Amino acid sequence: MRRDLFDEEHDLFRETVREFMAREVVPHHAQWEKDGIVPRDVWKKAGELGMFGFSVPEEYGGSGISDFRYNMVIVEEIIRVGATGLGFGLHNDIMAPYMVDLTNDEQKQRWLPGFASGELITAIGMTEPGAGSDLQGIRTTAVREGDHYVVNGQKTFITNGINSDLVVVVTKTDPSAGARGTSLLVVERGMEGFTRGRNLEKVGMHAQDTAELFFENVRVPVANLLGGEEGQGFFQLMNNLPQERLSIAVAAVAAAETVLEETIEYCRNRTAFGRSIGKFQNTRFLLAELATEVEIARHYVDKCVRALNAKELTAVDAAKAKWWTTELQNKVIDRCVQLHGGYGYMLEYPVAKAWLDSRVQTIYGGTTEIMKEIIGRSFGF
Repeated sequence: MRRDLFDEEHDLFRETVREFMAREVVPHHAQWEKDGIVPRDVWKKAGELGMFGFSVPEEYGGSGISDFRYNMVIVEEIIRVGATGLGFGLHNDIMAPYMVDLTNDEQKQRWLPGFASGELITAIGMTEPGAGSDLQGIRTTAVREGDHYVVNGQKTFITNGINSDLVVVVTKTDPSAGARGTSLLVVERGMEGFTRGRNLEKVGMHAQDTAELFFENVRVPVANLLGGEEGQGFFQLMNNLPQERLSIAVAAVAAAETVLEETIEYCRNRTAFGRSIGKFQNTRFLLAELATEVEIARHYVDKCVRALNAKELTAVDAAKAKWWTTELQNKVIDRCVQLHGGYGYMLEYPVAKAWLDSRVQTIYGGTTEIMKEIIGRSFGF
C-alpha cells in the first residue's frame, strides 16, 4: 500500500540525510565499530546540516519545527545503512523534549545553541545497577545545600555516556516521598566528582558508546534543575516516554524493512538444487508472512507519528507500538538469518550485524513485559 506520511519537504530532507550518511558515515562506520565510539566531529558536521534540534526555537539555532517526521527520516536513514553507532536518535527524539520544554530562558541560552549545533551531546541517566524498569527504585540522591545539590550515585547502560556533555540525571531529592521525590538535574562535563566508567562491551551496536556514570559529591547548581521545581521528575519522565518508545518502534520497523528487502534479493540470486531458493514454497510463504506483518506494523507506526504530531499519542498506544514492532524486528531478522544459511552467520553480511544490533530493542526504553503491563492496566482490572 502507498505510504502517504511524508510531504515534499521531508523527501528533500531525506536526500540531504542520505547524502550525509553516504559521505560521512558509511565509509567509516566499520572502524567506529572497532573503536567502540563515534568521533565528535561527525556530530558537528550533522549539526551544520540542521539534523539536530528541530523543535529548538530559531533564536537558539534550531528550526522551530514541531514535526516528528523529520526525526523519523533521520532514524530511518541511519537504520537503512546499519549505522547503529550514531546516538542521534537519543539526542533528537528522547532528549529534545527535556531540553526544550523543561528549560527556563537562562537554561535555553546556555544549552540549546550547542544542542542544535551538535557541539553539546546529550544523554539521560535513568538506569542504575539495581533499578531498570522500576524508576521509582533509583537510589541516586541529590541533597540541597544552599545554591547547589550534592549528587551521589551511579548510572549504567547510558547511551552517549562517553561523548555526552550534558546528562539529565534522575535523582531522589526526597527519598521518603515516593514518585513525588524524584527530580531531574543536568550534570555537565567537567563537574568535580562526575566520572565515567567503562565504555561497556555489548553484544551488538559496538560503535555506540554506552557507559557507566559515577557521581561522588558532585555539586550541581540549583540553576540546573529542570522543570522549575523539585519533585516533578517522575511525572516529567512519564510524559516523555511515549515519544522515546515511538522512536524505538520507528527504528524497529525500518530495520525489519531493510533486512527483509536485502533477504528477498538474496533469495532471488542464491541457488540451491539448480534453482533460486526463492522458488521454493517454504521461502515464498515465509517471505509473504514477514512482508505482511512488516507492512501492517509500518502503517500502525506511521499512524502513531501522526498522533504524536497532533499531541494525541497515548502511553498505551506507544507501548503497543514499542513491544509489537521490536518483537517483530527480532522475528524478521532471525528468519532472514535462517534464509541466508551459513552466510547469515557471517558478519560480512549485513543481516548478521542487524541480528546482533536488534536484540536490545525489546529491552531498552521499557521491556516487552513492561509494555504489556502498561497496556493491561488500561483495561481497569
